[in-house]
Amino acid sequence: MSPKHAALRPPTGRHARLPDFGTVRGLYIPRSADAGAFAMSTYGIPLLVLAVTDSAMLTGLAFVLEWVPRLSAFALAGAAVDRFGSTRVLRIASILRTLVVLTAAVVLPALGAGAGAMVMVMGLAATTGVLTEFSYIAAETAGAVASRDAGGSAHRVQAVLLGIDQGATLAGPALAGVLLQYAGATGMLVCIAACSLLGAFLAPRQRPAWPQQAPVPVAQGLKTGWTTLRSLPALGWLCVGLFLSNTAIGLVQAAGPVLVVQQLGGTPSQVGLVWSAAAVASLAMVTAARFAIDRVGLWPVGATAATLASLACLALAAAHTYTLFLILVALLMAGEAGMTVVLRTLRAHLVPAEVFGSTLSLIILLLLAPFPLAGALVALTSPALLHHAITACAVLQAAGLALSFTKLRAHPATHRPALA
Repeated sequence: MSPKHAALRPPTGRHARLPDFGTVRGLYIPRSADAGAFAMSTYGIPLLVLAVTDSAMLTGLAFVLEWVPRLSAFALAGAAVDRFGSTRVLRIASILRTLVVLTAAVVLPALGAGAGAMVMVMGLAATTGVLTEFSYIAAETAGAVASRDAGGSAHRVQAVLLGIDQGATLAGPALAGVLLQYAGATGMLVCIAACSLLGAFLAPRQRPAWPQQAPVPVAQGLKTGWTTLRSLPALGWLCVGLFLSNTAIGLVQAAGPVLVVQQLGGTPSQVGLVWSAAAVASLAMVTAARFAIDRVGLWPVGATAATLASLACLALAAAHTYTLFLILVALLMAGEAGMTVVLRTLRAHLVPAEVFGSTLSLIILLLLAPFPLAGALVALTSPALLHHAITACAVLQAAGLALSFTKLRAHPATHRPALA
């Protein structure tokens, strides 16, 4: 193991619960900074579009402009990480994002509320979407290196990383909204830039151990990832189940504002409260899963989380009060968080290091593809029929997860309390 990778290795054995300073400084802090920029960009920029344009249609279009370029950039980002290493990609993407949002922070006040400002914020949504995915793939790859170095404590590293992501999801949207309301667009964008710059400055110092002499075409990167995924049936079946699960989750997310405001008589702020509660539940599940995997292994924890998510989603269609809706969404997202810990732990151990970036890109592409599809489904479905659409997706989710974890049950890696 190289000294640079060793600096990111968490302690094992009876000291595993306390990460060393090298892990905190070289992995968790830059990941926190990048996750903060990710969350504030994802939720704050559509809010900025609404503030600038006062158009719900353009706000929805901004969300699409964030996600479509992100999905398009996954394969290219994975190939870049495989070729240049996570450190260089994370730094370049974070610095470029810093420059983009600082430029917008300076220019937007001078543009006023005209067409120029509209073009600026829509372009900002698309540009930050692409750069955010490059930084995310690089940060995920750095986390996988640390997990492999951690050996039997890999699930602890992944639980902390997932906790960081969930914490950013909890705090990021609220912070972006507060900054936009009280400090204006400039204040919010400067905060995003500060997080991006911190992530660039503290990027994990990792170099690829497999330097490639020529750039890998995007299509070849996808093919490499697909070949790797097909050779790992345990990971492949889990991705199938999570693809169907994310279709249901995406539909709930996309339909949430309509369901809460128009059908349950809630307010826009109550829509945000739903996802804050979901983030809290997810954090609790991540913490519980971390300790449960130590004792019973991956499969029992994953199967329990899948059952929780399936039952909660099946019940959502019958939720006729805001409180019940909030509780069920929180349980749904808690189950999803538990399954994500299982996915990330298996992924870190089973995928070979030399093709990890390409395989990671393909997996993320597969798992996020349902979200824009769910948005399109909401756009094409009458509000009165959304409950039926959720029920249909929940049935598919339950069937897919049941099949996936049935296939996973015989895999030895999912039953060991500590993966080696």
